[in-house]
Amino acid sequence: MRRFAVAVPAVLLVLTMSGCTPMERVSEGAYRNAVTGGTVDELKAQGIELRARPECKTPETGTASVVRVNCTAQTRTGEPVAVEGTASQADTGRPRESYVVTVGGREVLRKDCLGSGCR
Repeated sequence: MRRFAVAVPAVLLVLTMSGCTPMERVSEGAYRNAVTGGTVDELKAQGIELRARPECKTPETGTASVVRVNCTAQTRTGEPVAVEGTASQADTGRPRESYVVTVGGREVLRKDCLGSGCR
């Protein structure tokens, strides 16, 4: 099982078939959940608490090798929170991740992983 660096639990995989060769693809729902949990952990570590867990969407990219995630939330004080993430090479054993989190329009985090499992 391939693990993304975004939070625990690890992102689940879905096996798809392309001809006779199996190909791994990230489960978008599991990826959204991992990003949500990682965002909550990262912001909490900075003293920023959210009203509720972020709501995330994974826009279609047209390829299994790139998965994007966009999330929104609000802080307890009502400031808007936005998360933009990308996992490239998502159909390999070593995906490359990138995340930017803004609060009230200010960038508060730019990392290649999120959450408690982040190095």
